[in-house]
Amino acid sequence: MKNLFADRMENVPASFIREILKFTQSKDVISFAGGLPNPAFFPVEDIKKSAVKVLEADGTRVLQYAETEGHLPLREYISDYMLRRKNLKVPVEEIQITNGSQQAIALICKTFLNKGETVVLERPSYLGAIQAISFYEPEFHTVELEDDGINIEELESTLEAHPAKLFYSVPNFNNPSGITWSLEKRQEVARILSNHEMIYFEDDPYYEVRYEGEHLPSVKSFYDKNVILTSSFSKMVAPGFRIGWICAQKDLMEKIVISKQAADLQPGTFAQRVLHQYLTDYNIENHLVKIRETYKRQKDKMVEMMKQELPEEVKFTNPQGGMFLWATMPENASCRDVLSITIEKKVVFVPGDTFYVDGKGFNCMRLNFSNSPEEKIVKGVKILADAMKEVIAKHNKLKTVPV
Repeated sequence: MKNLFADRMENVPASFIREILKFTQSKDVISFAGGLPNPAFFPVEDIKKSAVKVLEADGTRVLQYAETEGHLPLREYISDYMLRRKNLKVPVEEIQITNGSQQAIALICKTFLNKGETVVLERPSYLGAIQAISFYEPEFHTVELEDDGINIEELESTLEAHPAKLFYSVPNFNNPSGITWSLEKRQEVARILSNHEMIYFEDDPYYEVRYEGEHLPSVKSFYDKNVILTSSFSKMVAPGFRIGWICAQKDLMEKIVISKQAADLQPGTFAQRVLHQYLTDYNIENHLVKIRETYKRQKDKMVEMMKQELPEEVKFTNPQGGMFLWATMPENASCRDVLSITIEKKVVFVPGDTFYVDGKGFNCMRLNFSNSPEEKIVKGVKILADAMKEVIAKHNKLKTVPV
């Protein structure tokens, strides 16, 4: 039978996270899997009022087609936000509204990548980016993440040996590891970028979800030639809006806009208008303070329980922000074996190998804490710890069996 699928589909991984979310719809499942914000903080009533206000004031226009680049007042808000919060001057003509930051990744890949070109990723890296980039059949090369960010020596040697078209990273609270790049490493990466002709893609969806320590400047603040920065309102307000944005210099943005036109003509008019009305009428900082306080409590509870319950051989990160912890078991102990046990007890997480392009990470796991109340975190970590102990004991027993 004739193969009806494009060749590129052979190498595009399915999203384990999206698939497992189907399982987590049951209320009795404890999910450490999806990267879900806490729905208790979705400003439902305020958004309802904003929607009514927009419809009453300008109903027919907000339901009509609009410009590709996005609602101008929302882009002006983002331009002001970038200067006020990140000390970056980004004029409105260098801002494109997207249907979530996931579309931002897809548009950037569509605009700049050819088959066989080199893409450099952090190791581990965001699954959604791996999936989106894989459509364009690149040659992947990865660079280790250390406790304070990307391995500078390995990055330099990788770029020397494999000149890249695109380098993708999440410097603030990396998804999946929770690791944040130090100031020194951001400056070093900027220095390295100045010696290479390529696109640097700085994905920054978790900037406002810092609940410990001080904000650090963007890599773009040290070097901005061919640097594209993306972010999203998903973690700041609510993911259901599906509104993100791209910041890129004018010559790059001109082509990105064309890619957006071809993809879906424009971002949704109604969602943009309602979001902008909400941002205009309400103090988002008050909203973010509540989110940060709660996420810190949830993270602290998970760290406390993991210190108390997990086998001593298991190591894990303790991030200052974001929504994830990253746990690493001994080599050759499989987290998928752990998942096969915990899923029977209705506890789920994301195995680490889904965040790698080279088959590694099978002894690691990503754990989300933002979408679980503290009592579920306590119960879930205990179940997780018991499963880890069982798998590690079986692994150790196999090691001692004479060949």
